[in-house]
Amino acid sequence: MPCTWRTSDLQLLLILTVFLVAVNISLSVPVDTKAVLSCHPNPLTAVLVTWEIILRDKPRCTTAYRRDKNETVELNCTDKRITWAFRPDQNSTLQIDPVAITHDGYYRCQMVTPAGNFHHGYHLQVLVAPEVTLFQSKNRTVVCKAVAGKPAARISWTPEGDCVPKQEHWGNGTVTVQSTCHWADSNVSTVSCSVSHWTGNTSLSVELSQGAQTPKNISIIYIILPISIILVIVGSIWLLKISGCRKHKLKKTEDTPVEEDEMQPYASYTEKSNPLYDTTNRVKTSQVLQSEVDGMDLHTL
Repeated sequence: MPCTWRTSDLQLLLILTVFLVAVNISLSVPVDTKAVLSCHPNPLTAVLVTWEIILRDKPRCTTAYRRDKNETVELNCTDKRITWAFRPDQNSTLQIDPVAITHDGYYRCQMVTPAGNFHHGYHLQVLVAPEVTLFQSKNRTVVCKAVAGKPAARISWTPEGDCVPKQEHWGNGTVTVQSTCHWADSNVSTVSCSVSHWTGNTSLSVELSQGAQTPKNISIIYIILPISIILVIVGSIWLLKISGCRKHKLKKTEDTPVEEDEMQPYASYTEKSNPLYDTTNRVKTSQVLQSEVDGMDLHTL
């Protein structure tokens, strides 16, 4: 009796170390859908069911159901979208609802039964459909894009042209694929871009033109803008000319000398009003009269 617990634990350990069935499956699931992961067709005989979830950049999550205690235990499991699909004592299926990009990883179910152990693993890959666009960039050059797809999409052209591929990887695991093609042959009037992806295929076509079409509003801007610039320049020159002419006239007026005849009235007025001019005139008159008197006296003698 004292050793009974040791014997049962040893038997359980032996059972856990022997696997009768081991299965690994690669499973691809579209994003925002529901994923169902089954473990064993007959869970009612299971003594212990354990799910281990290994995701990128996250600690390992372990959720287990023990029948003898009818209890469920979880360790490092924080994602509420990953749950038991049913009651674990009736069904050991795990579900992810809805599936996100971060659910990429490895999911392993271990089941212990009286008949042996069963190991069932899933390499889960989340699929993201790319957004496909097609446009003409310049003369007979077309760009086809498959944006943020997972895994990366493949692009092909009909007919084939002179193409340059490009890829851009994002931190969430998605990839943007771009293909830029040019057709020098003027006989090619229509080209098609085909995008192949695990979520489905897409095909778009475009008619080639001599130049990329410019929207009408942009054309109007291209016409009005140069005209506006020219009007501003002409107006500025005209204003500068007017301002220069005004300054020149004003300077010319200030530099014009006073005419002599314009000074005469002022001189006459000065002579009339100044007493010095009156005294001088009187002296000159007296001298003339004295000369005449002296002349007359000489003549009489």
